[in-house]
Amino acid sequence: MPVHYLTEAEVGRLVTMDLALEAVAAAFRKLGCDEGENIPRRRCQTDQVMMHVLPAAVKTLGAIGFKAYTTSKHGARFHVTLFDSKTGAMSAILEADLLGQFRTGAASGIATKKLARTDAATVGCIGSGKQARTQVLAMCKVRKVKQVKVYSPDAERCRAFAATLAAETGVDVEPVSSGEAAVRGQDIVITATNAREPVLQGDWLAEGAHVNLIGSNFLTKSEADVGVFRRASLVTVDSKEQAKLEAGDFVAAMSAGLLQWSDVLEFAPVLVGRYPGRETPEAITVFKSLGLGIEDVALAVKLVELAKQQGLGREILP
Repeated sequence: MPVHYLTEAEVGRLVTMDLALEAVAAAFRKLGCDEGENIPRRRCQTDQVMMHVLPAAVKTLGAIGFKAYTTSKHGARFHVTLFDSKTGAMSAILEADLLGQFRTGAASGIATKKLARTDAATVGCIGSGKQARTQVLAMCKVRKVKQVKVYSPDAERCRAFAATLAAETGVDVEPVSSGEAAVRGQDIVITATNAREPVLQGDWLAEGAHVNLIGSNFLTKSEADVGVFRRASLVTVDSKEQAKLEAGDFVAAMSAGLLQWSDVLEFAPVLVGRYPGRETPEAITVFKSLGLGIEDVALAVKLVELAKQQGLGREILP
């Protein structure tokens, strides 16, 4: 069968945060109802290149495939490959940098919609890169956000990021001079950095805050100090199996006896009501996002459907 190919530019013409939220929510619901399968990220490397592979399947969505990407000193390259869920034939290949940014933002958006206070209206964001952008876009979709404060070490880049996001969202986005200034008093907190050491301290969090930790997927990297977990009433993660391999944010808190794996809930069962979510307005809730292949595959299926409807992409030989 022919294979439908979408370039990064074509994905950019199709993808929206609304579409990503719909696709990722469906993926989480399928996981929560034991109707989907997600395989934790696997990695291998040469002296100069690391490859990362994330497979997943959701038969009721007609979706099976994987995301694969490489990282090196030359940057990162991302693709999602889909297969026909009945015949196993390859059906589509998508360039997937932007796809990954939107699915990661959407995952935090779904978690925030479920776990944040319904009246949450202010956001603090540490980080001003591509992933930070889609995080804030998602927050503005799931809550009536009135103000965003953002911090990153590069002040000029932070100001430019704030101006761009303000224009994109219509929300007041203020660049600030420290992580603490971004976080204190905020209803929703995001960390979207490549930091190896914590950039978020638990003492900065307001009562009732919801936290999305999205930057680290290596055990040697952490964005949150142990104080975050000392104060958290609920800690969720997109995949517990994957977290045991990648959630560096948990390492110090577990070593200090402040967190145990039995305390950590997978988000999908929380979403579908198998476990309680936020129980009081004062509770501090945490969502640790590692990034799942099932999110990539679910969004890729939607994008290919749209592309065919709109005549985008091209057929290539299998």
